[in-house]
Amino acid sequence: MHTAAASPYGTADPRQEGPADLRLVAPAMAAWGAAAVALGAPAGVVATGCALAVALAVPALWAAVRRRRTEGPETADGPRTGGAYVRSAGALVALTAVLLCGAAGAAGAALHAADARRGPLPSWAARHAHLTAEVEVTGDPRTVRPKVRGSHRLPPSLVFTADVVRLTAPDGAVTALRTPALVVVASRGGDTDHPKADANPQATAPGPGAASPRDVHPDSPEQAGAKGGAVLERWRALLPTTRVRMPVRAAPPMPPDDRIAAVLRVSADGPPQVTGAPSGLQRLAGGLRAGLRDVSGGLSPDARALLPGLVVGDTSRVPPDLDDAFRATDLTHLLAVSGSNLTIVLALLIGPPHLASRAERRGLAPRLGLSLRTTALTGGGLALAFVVVCRPDPSVLRAAACGLITLVAIGTGRRRSLLPALGAAVLLLVLYDPWLARSYGFLLSVLATGALLLLAPRWSAALRRRRVPPRLAEVVAAAAAAQAVCAPVVAVLAARVGLLAVPCNLLAELAVAPATVLGYAALAVAPVLPPVARALAWCAGWPVSWIAAVSYTNLTLPTT
Repeated sequence: MHTAAASPYGTADPRQEGPADLRLVAPAMAAWGAAAVALGAPAGVVATGCALAVALAVPALWAAVRRRRTEGPETADGPRTGGAYVRSAGALVALTAVLLCGAAGAAGAALHAADARRGPLPSWAARHAHLTAEVEVTGDPRTVRPKVRGSHRLPPSLVFTADVVRLTAPDGAVTALRTPALVVVASRGGDTDHPKADANPQATAPGPGAASPRDVHPDSPEQAGAKGGAVLERWRALLPTTRVRMPVRAAPPMPPDDRIAAVLRVSADGPPQVTGAPSGLQRLAGGLRAGLRDVSGGLSPDARALLPGLVVGDTSRVPPDLDDAFRATDLTHLLAVSGSNLTIVLALLIGPPHLASRAERRGLAPRLGLSLRTTALTGGGLALAFVVVCRPDPSVLRAAACGLITLVAIGTGRRRSLLPALGAAVLLLVLYDPWLARSYGFLLSVLATGALLLLAPRWSAALRRRRVPPRLAEVVAAAAAAQAVCAPVVAVLAARVGLLAVPCNLLAELAVAPATVLGYAALAVAPVLPPVARALAWCAGWPVSWIAAVSYTNLTLPTT
């Protein structure tokens, strides 16, 4: 134990744990599966299932306690009998955990699903009513690709998730609520299926002294496009936790989505009417993200577009052709911030994970004189900052939860396997946000992490036995293991499997670590030393350009 060690950096060989602890895997899978089913199941069915699970769990736990208490004294065959009692009692405890976690996952999912359907918004959306809504932004606005209707190309629009906190009905009734919705902001001259096209006449009638529509001279297409683009940028700058008041036209989600109650369409004829500023934490995170975009503005077009996406998941600058290239070569996961980003950052602090709890550990922590507990606290702060800056996407939450549990294990001096940490992370996250149970991104993230923990070490050892260099063996095994377990899910989603995914990922992996480290350094330095941040971004532009070149080179090759 590190607490008994003479050195604050721990012992040279702390107490080893036994084989991989799989006891959390089954409860996590039970909660995951139950939540995924309960999100779309009738409330009565979910309640019956939860009651049945609890009814089975209580006698199982009681039987386990009795078996523990009735373990007899040791005789000639006593230890064998006692061992059988202990094993059977352990199996009953595991069964109890599975049943209770499944019931908790199903109950939490049913409550979350009912919360999304509560209130007057779904009924108004079914009638396509015109409303005035005050919303609290919960996700970063993102651009939707321009659509083509007939011979015309519609201007781009923005979408973002938000919680409706105040709703004014057409009859003037005001309701305070908190209902999730999707907001679609159409630029001027865009889709006519928005409030301006068929707005309530009473809401749009000109007031005294206002100009008649016939007296207003329309802007030229170029002027209208420039104004619309400037206004759309104001909407794009909205940060999570910002409150906005706007006239909207409500519509039911198509296809039906239980996670949101309605789609709110608003025309970007003017800037958003902000009624509440974002929180200080979100302003700090938004400033850091904007600083990274600023310092990367002088890079080549591809590097300028990819660096923010690679570091913090900001894909606002990624053009359609580059996005298509990444999709064709199965590199899109690089633009979705995941556990690999956090792993790279934490590796700088704690060094290789297998040495993180030993006296000979590496990284910046021992060089800075940080004890194991201080290292764990520092790493926890980095993980929380990672979630805030990169936004709480499914893969980010999974990585942060797994990292925090691992850091706790390091701080207490126990070298635990990452597999229990992954199981605990999945269980906690599904109970916290049951919608993750139906997220393909969360599924891919968990599968890839599990492959790295279970398959990659064995495959790497097999490659080393065949005299493959250790570092190359680790990279090849990691990429191959992740691709092997994720390929079936990707095939279901995309109806194809990229045969070039493994070599493309191997080539791109060479540049991911340096680009990530330099990008995060530029992100942190930008608010205080912009020239240094620009230099770091320029250095990061080289590996990022390499990743873009890999995607473009393989775009012309067969991928099926």
